[in-house]
Amino acid sequence: EELALLKGEPVVESGVDKFFGTDLEKILREKGIKTVILVGTSAHGAVLHTATAAAVREFRVVVPVDGVSAGELYAEQYTAWHLVNAPGTRRQVTLTRTDLVQFAEE
Repeated sequence: EELALLKGEPVVESGVDKFFGTDLEKILREKGIKTVILVGTSAHGAVLHTATAAAVREFRVVVPVDGVSAGELYAEQYTAWHLVNAPGTRRQVTLTRTDLVQFAEE
């Protein structure tokens, strides 16, 4: 119930990269959003590819590792390693835990 969509809240549907073929970048930019927080149940799919897509679009990316899962622990571990080591993401991605995420007005 606390995760239910609010009236008028935008939704995008896509494959593993939630920016591809959607208005996600436009939605975020229009709202002045500079940082995205990514969680999900497909670490090596949607989380990895959407984080990469956000990073190359120069968004700051925060990934709480306890909010990411996969069918195998290795996929979760690899995704975390990849995000902080790959050339396309390492400067834009911060790994953290959900209890350390804070929201502040900029």
